[in-house]
Amino acid sequence: MPCFSGKTALVTGAASGIGAACVAWLAARGTARFLLVDLDADGLDRINPGGEVLRFAGDVADPRLWRKVADSHGVVDFAVLNAGCADAAPIADIDFQQWRRVLSANLDGMILSLQCAMRAMAATGGSIVLTASVSGIKAEPGTAAYGASKAGVIQLAKVAAREGAPQGIRVNAIAPGGVDTPIWDQVPMFQDLVTQQGSREAAISAMGQMATPLGRYARADEIAAQVGFLLSDAAATITGAVLVSDGGYSL
Repeated sequence: MPCFSGKTALVTGAASGIGAACVAWLAARGTARFLLVDLDADGLDRINPGGEVLRFAGDVADPRLWRKVADSHGVVDFAVLNAGCADAAPIADIDFQQWRRVLSANLDGMILSLQCAMRAMAATGGSIVLTASVSGIKAEPGTAAYGASKAGVIQLAKVAAREGAPQGIRVNAIAPGGVDTPIWDQVPMFQDLVTQQGSREAAISAMGQMATPLGRYARADEIAAQVGFLLSDAAATITGAVLVSDGGYSL
């Protein structure tokens, strides 16, 4: 495992879902040191990838959190910037505070974490993957805040790729479609579907069948493997790219 063995990885949104799956994927390939960030302190404590682990519980949109992270580490080799939240409302109805909550977590938090990662890679180079979404590419009613934030994440990845290239820093984004992660539990529409279908598992299955040509949503470990590819030497000439992983939803 020459690419990941003995390296240091920063993972945000690490307590569950795609973030936790990425931690497990990296740990299985020999990553030795982890900087794990999440708002959920208890969830962070449950993530034990082995090796040296530094945990930072807090809001990714808080600059004070990133000062603590920056003060505690040296070089970072890989970063998976995955923290975010979801919400849904038509533009005419969305409350401004609701809008700001999504933009704060998904875009303010992303620029702060991206700054931290790029500064930690400035001397040695590295590889970064930002979690965007197909919602940042394809418009759907009710997704204004989430979609706008994820479109911003995609553009951030491209600008960062241009700026980081002279220092040997690759920056890419992954744009998943539906993935079976806890983020759905924050969405009122999904809560209604769970009630209609009788269980969370049935609701996820129903959405996958309705929304994607492949007939299912992705698992978090499948997205983690795709993130791992973008981080790895197998993607050594790929930067500024957006890997759409949506089961054909955006076709």
